[in-house]
Amino acid sequence: MSEPRLSAVLLDLLGADGLVKLAEHKGGRRLFVPKSPDGGMLADTIGLEAAITLSNRYGGDYIRVPLARELRARHYRAAGASNAEIARRLGMSESGVDRLFHSMPNKPQKGSRDPRQGDLFL
Repeated sequence: MSEPRLSAVLLDLLGADGLVKLAEHKGGRRLFVPKSPDGGMLADTIGLEAAITLSNRYGGDYIRVPLARELRARHYRAAGASNAEIARRLGMSESGVDRLFHSMPNKPQKGSRDPRQGDLFL
């Protein structure tokens, strides 16, 4: 199964938050999906309900977990992360993050800031 197709299937099965969690922990690697995820690493990583859903679809097989960089970048931007923080979390340069956002349709707003930072220059 090709990565874009698998990404779409995983997004549908797990939702954005579940796919972000899975990609953060296992992105770019093969993952064995157990037939029963109870009490295992998968359930700890993405939650028991999402792990059961994934097991119902792929239990007993390996999948190649996508990096889901665009989805993760959008997720982090929505949470208020700077490009520097997004770059660190995605394992890429800030200019790479700029290019990633530039190539996206419906770009997320640039210039979001950490809500804990005060308005120093107002």
